[in-house]
Amino acid sequence: MDTRTLCLGALSLCDATGYDIKKLFEEAFSHFFSAGYGSIYPALEKLTEEGKVSCRRQEQEKRPDKKIYSLTEAGRAALVEELVNTPPREKLRSEFLVLMFFAHLLPPPRLTEMLQQRLDESRAVLKILEDLDRREGMPPGIKFTIQYGLATTKAAIECIEAYHESLPREVYGGHF
Repeated sequence: MDTRTLCLGALSLCDATGYDIKKLFEEAFSHFFSAGYGSIYPALEKLTEEGKVSCRRQEQEKRPDKKIYSLTEAGRAALVEELVNTPPREKLRSEFLVLMFFAHLLPPPRLTEMLQQRLDESRAVLKILEDLDRREGMPPGIKFTIQYGLATTKAAIECIEAYHESLPREVYGGHF
């Protein structure tokens, strides 16, 4: 799955600006996919060139025109094809877990700082997901995704809280 496909997915929900799509990545997608403007806008541009997305400009007073993107029939067909053909694997890429795997090589103050940072970030994601979960009228798949995110984020927080004391505090450079 890539940013282009998720942009198509976002536009399947409603017409949106690049900013609106970025907010979706920061909120509803935050626990399973990240993308910034540097990948969202090029994806939207390419999708527009391919005829999968249309773009209209909306004038704004004292600001540049707003670009509003819409999913075309070709875009909907491409999205459905991608969804049908994507295996349901879960691929995790986590710099945090790489750092934790090698925690025995880190100075204890850095380790403490990393754990606190990850805990703070996880709690922020948890709040976003809890807020989303309170919304009414979600399609079942979106509700499932939010519930899955809640479960995994809570588990990550519990794991960090349970194991942080067992990690090295004074000596580092140990061996596996």
